[in-house]
Amino acid sequence: MPLKSKLGSLLMFVFVLFFCVFVCGGEIGEAALSHRVAAGDTLWLIARRYNTTVAQLTAANGLTGSTIYPGQVLSIPVDFHTVRPGDTMWLIAQRYGVSLPALLAANPGVPAASIYPGQRINLPGSNGSSLPSRAGRDYSQQDIDLLARLVHAEAAGEPYIGQVAVAATVLNRVKSPIYPNTIRGVIYQVAYGYYQYSPVLDGRINLPANKTAYQAVYDALSGWDPSNGALGFYNPSKTGNQWVRQQTVTTVIGNHIFFR
Repeated sequence: MPLKSKLGSLLMFVFVLFFCVFVCGGEIGEAALSHRVAAGDTLWLIARRYNTTVAQLTAANGLTGSTIYPGQVLSIPVDFHTVRPGDTMWLIAQRYGVSLPALLAANPGVPAASIYPGQRINLPGSNGSSLPSRAGRDYSQQDIDLLARLVHAEAAGEPYIGQVAVAATVLNRVKSPIYPNTIRGVIYQVAYGYYQYSPVLDGRINLPANKTAYQAVYDALSGWDPSNGALGFYNPSKTGNQWVRQQTVTTVIGNHIFFR
């Protein structure tokens, strides 16, 4: 084949490839992944691996409980990717099955050639600007930070489900007409001369939260409420308060009794 013809064919191939990736690929919708359950997997571990929540996993897969089994394939809803060493925008797009143009469009102002480990990259289908909401309410990053610090201070040694339950009780108070209607208001409330949470009194509320506490908050914000609608909790070995002991118990998780 003459050189001119070869060059023409090569150019046509490049054009077709460009069209498929940059035009056809732009029609690809919201990012999604799948995960085959391995022995020892739990919904929490899978959610943590993919930066999602147990509530979102449950909803995406039509689960009615927390039981999963080895070999089961779960759909993973994802809104963002945390950049790892060696990542490029092209590799991220390939991993999630979205087009590069769609990925770039979801991250305006992010230089494609200079992303860095730890950076959060929004995936198509999410604008990345809003934080989780519950009952139609949006919460600020400051709200989430404060609630995560409370969860960490109150329940760092408790089972993960218990940490989610602690976060849920605060959100339940926000919704209740008998408590302040903000996360900050609930956590810092003083009733009859008493702080509602001991970490506020002793200053532990100011200590940084760990990743698990943040994940628990996000799961609670996404609608998971293992407390069964509780408005409070206590450790019977650490309090002699008779009022809390007279309230209706909703569940017991770890060392905490949850009540409303």
